[in-house]
Amino acid sequence: MTARDRARWDERYAARPAVDAGAVSAPDEFATHESVFPRTGRALDLACGQGRTAVWLARRGMDVLGVDVSAVAIAQARDLALRCGVGARTRFDVADLDDGLPPGPPADVIVCHRFRDRRLDRPIRARLAPGGLLAVTALSEVGASPGPFRAARGELTEAFGDLDILVAGEADGHAWLLGRHTSPS
Repeated sequence: MTARDRARWDERYAARPAVDAGAVSAPDEFATHESVFPRTGRALDLACGQGRTAVWLARRGMDVLGVDVSAVAIAQARDLALRCGVGARTRFDVADLDDGLPPGPPADVIVCHRFRDRRLDRPIRARLAPGGLLAVTALSEVGASPGPFRAARGELTEAFGDLDILVAGEADGHAWLLGRHTSPS
């Protein structure tokens, strides 16, 4: 990502108010499926923004690494984790996902909320631990105009179709998928 793009994201986050601790929750697309998210293990939150989902996972008992290209967003995420009492269960790092996933062990949960980079599909899949849960949301061409950061119809299920798909959908310019990595028998 260019320095100009990073600065644009920093400006966007600087203009947003801090996340209220009471607003920490699962992404809306998965709120009715909260029970399938584990309460222990490691989670990786890609393009974590202000840390809402990462902190929600940490409150559930997971150890979470959140990464985002915006240093402003990362500072806000760290602050949110401290205010919510999960600072010891979270780590937030500035990372440019154009360079690939940050190194680390397999993750029991990977969240990629409202960020889409097809080049990361295989690395995400490879990083997911056996039995692990993948939660992906993206802008979609379904119900919206095509664009470089929008998933084409069926793209998420095609990219992650080898997972046990728990829920997937596309509507109103959004796409989502919740799937579990099943080990071969």
